[in-house]
Amino acid sequence: MSEPDHDYDWLIVGSGFGGSVCALRLAEKGYRVAVLECGRRFADADFARRTAEVRRYNWVPHLGLRGILRLSVFRDVFVLSGCGVGGGSLGYANTLYRARPGFYAHPQWAELADWERELEPFYAEAERMLGVTAYDRDGPADVLLREYGESIGVGGTYRRTPVGVFLGEPGVTVPDPYFGGEGPARTGCTRCGNCMIGCRHGAKNTLVKNYLWFAERLGVEILPDRAVTDIRPLGDGTGADGYAVTHERSGAILRRRRRTVRARGVIVAAGALGTNRLLQRCRLSGSLPRLSDRLGYAVRTNSEAIISVCAPEGSDYDFSDSVAITSSIHTDPETHIEVVTYGQGGDSQGLLRQLMVTAGRRGTRPLHFLLAVARHPRLALSALRIRGTSRRSVILLVMQSLDNSMRLKVKRRLPNGAVLLTTEQDPLHPNPDSIPAAYEAARWFARRIGGTAYSGITEAVLGIPLTAHILGGAVIGAGPESGVVDARHRVFGYENLLVCDGAAVPTNVGANPSLTITALAERAMTFVSPKHEQEEASAVSQAR
Repeated sequence: MSEPDHDYDWLIVGSGFGGSVCALRLAEKGYRVAVLECGRRFADADFARRTAEVRRYNWVPHLGLRGILRLSVFRDVFVLSGCGVGGGSLGYANTLYRARPGFYAHPQWAELADWERELEPFYAEAERMLGVTAYDRDGPADVLLREYGESIGVGGTYRRTPVGVFLGEPGVTVPDPYFGGEGPARTGCTRCGNCMIGCRHGAKNTLVKNYLWFAERLGVEILPDRAVTDIRPLGDGTGADGYAVTHERSGAILRRRRRTVRARGVIVAAGALGTNRLLQRCRLSGSLPRLSDRLGYAVRTNSEAIISVCAPEGSDYDFSDSVAITSSIHTDPETHIEVVTYGQGGDSQGLLRQLMVTAGRRGTRPLHFLLAVARHPRLALSALRIRGTSRRSVILLVMQSLDNSMRLKVKRRLPNGAVLLTTEQDPLHPNPDSIPAAYEAARWFARRIGGTAYSGITEAVLGIPLTAHILGGAVIGAGPESGVVDARHRVFGYENLLVCDGAAVPTNVGANPSLTITALAERAMTFVSPKHEQEEASAVSQAR
């Protein structure tokens, strides 16, 4: 099919760490590229000042909330994910670790490549593009974390966080310091701690400041507020002739302004949840019937627990004078603990916490929670007093690189074709509903500062853990019997259809996954030849 038959060479669904990389690298290769993003575009000044500004912070478009944070509750996990042009980079914690060693050797994909060696140059390039640097100071939370590490014999694992933040002179705007003056002007970090609410100062290295900045200058079109509803192959159904992609206004009930565009190739990078929803929808509708039966399997959460410890009212503790995540330790080879702050603007996020309950499992946790409330009614009520708590709270983000997973499967198909997903635990390796190492650390912090430990509300009341790092569901595998995409991120059964986001990650990273997703996308794009080479090869083939 000739070029005029397509609106674009490549259409990318999503503008997060995978989609942004693909947009830039394909544009550099000479392709006409467009990005469809379900969220809105934000200037720095558009971000909320406080999480209580729900219209600008939370994403529930049917209710008119068009912010950067999406909350999704399933049977086995409560997921926080990002939304907007720049995807998860708008509200993530700037934290850019490389994967733990066990990540590369997992049997799901170990035989396909020497992944640690293979990804090394792409990690390096991702670190350059995202401006990774070690955080440059220790605050009260870091001092406590180092002390805790020393108390359990792992003080030597203490490390300042590699962050994607411009740590220049606070509040001072300077010409681009990263790309020889070709990027946007940047402002030195003010250490307000509000990174996860959205950086209003221009210090955070969001994808808008690097990959997307350069992609748009190469002609990439970014179309915000557009939700993709269908991807259908043209011609013989293999994708060789391209795809028709249908999209509509995000959250619209009336006046959806539905449109269909045609592209030679499609990259799905809508985040793990968005990608799974879209591909399941396309399979059930008959648009992509050849998708692997493994779609939805091997979904990971980084085996996370998110616990907070709040110092008492009137105390001098202020954990907000920093960036979101500043240091970490490893309590054992599989367990990684980071200290986190929401800054002074995150008080309303306290509504997502409740008294830490460690007894019982999924079925019995509600009973144990009620018993805990009966024994400690004042502490339970304290969870509802949120004013001033963000400044006094240190969040413990605990991640493990253990081999556990669940499945995202279709619970119901709605009349409009959309699907509702639910989770199902892997019977042999279920995702944990509690992590003892997290509770031990929280108890130590609470004793040390005279404060109170809280779990996420769904974990405390129902035994459903909270995660900000949902992965998998369309994972890399040797073939369609074990995965959805191959080692080059190409979807089995189709041509010119790729998955390049957290959905393709085959196992727990054991650390914040943003850098790994970026590196994987960088690698995937090296297998797409420049446009002029494809045109020359096509001309030779036609001449024969």
